[in-house]
Amino acid sequence: MSGNNTLPPVLVLFGGRSAESDVSVISGTAIAAALLDAGLTVTQAHIARDGSLRPLPAGHRRGDVAGGAYTDLTAPALLGTQPMALDAYLRSVAASAPGTIVIPALHGPGDEDGTIAAAAAAAGLNYVGDTPAVAALGMDKPAFKALARERGVATLPELVITQSEWSSDREALLRAIAAFANEHTSTGALIGKPAAHGSSIGMKIAHTSADWADAVDEALRFGDRAMLEPYLERARELEVAVLERSDGAVEAFGPGEVFPGREFYDYDAKYAPGISRTTTSSDLPPVLAEEMRAAAVALFTAAQSRGLSRMDFLMARSGERAGRWYLSEVNTFPGFTPISLFPALVMSGGASFTQLCVELVAAAAARPAPRSAQ
Repeated sequence: MSGNNTLPPVLVLFGGRSAESDVSVISGTAIAAALLDAGLTVTQAHIARDGSLRPLPAGHRRGDVAGGAYTDLTAPALLGTQPMALDAYLRSVAASAPGTIVIPALHGPGDEDGTIAAAAAAAGLNYVGDTPAVAALGMDKPAFKALARERGVATLPELVITQSEWSSDREALLRAIAAFANEHTSTGALIGKPAAHGSSIGMKIAHTSADWADAVDEALRFGDRAMLEPYLERARELEVAVLERSDGAVEAFGPGEVFPGREFYDYDAKYAPGISRTTTSSDLPPVLAEEMRAAAVALFTAAQSRGLSRMDFLMARSGERAGRWYLSEVNTFPGFTPISLFPALVMSGGASFTQLCVELVAAAAARPAPRSAQ
């Protein structure tokens, strides 16, 4: 992987407005620490749930303040300076340190959907990861599934319900859900999720028709669209990491596998210690593993993705779909926590965590910087 002797300064943004802000703090501070250890010039800033931004002291490490300080707005002194607007802060960075690479280590809607990338581009700063349009596509689960189907990658069927539709005629939509379940399941079991969210937030299994409305309600708590899919009981959870290197080459790693400690891989199963376990080497037949990696690279290319992504797949264990695998979703800026599979998969190919972070900076630095909107 790339060295760091000619790399520009870096700004790592983390926190954010979504329900995944706590995870983002862990990801962003881990990336910043690795780049500091690699000798790069690193600036960090935290974005609070209200959208305000606070620059952090030089050389900041996550252990320097209590964990709650990142989300407790009553303790701003722990985070250093007074809050600033994101756009103004990025313009000040561009003026004081031209060529800075922004790492938007943020997860979830309002952050991972291209909003931060657009702000960086408007300030004339290059950034790690997808363009705003591609990030928005990745955040939109139904839209990305449609792209996958166009490219011959199987997905589960879905039914999308908007908040306005659900509010105006719930009974008609319950009849539509019944028709969908009758067509695509043998048991009526569905799983509901927000159409644009991550970390399994807002997901709920509806084992029977009595649970369908609750699943829609839960998903709509976290967005204006709910998506229902057939529920694959105890499906295998498989993940492929995709990395764009500084020379433009795209490489896939995995698939790794998640073994949830619960009925499905929900938020606590993902991030609470000791509930789930993962492996970077699933026991899939080599031909099948290669098919999954090839599909991940094909989708990365088709979407015109940049930098990194994690493609998540499901494989049915039982029923008429047994043995079949399906694209579940894409994560355009996957987690960099101690239990996240994206860095673990890349590291299984021989890189260290620090080398991975440096490579992301190098790949972004190799691209022309966007023109400032000023």
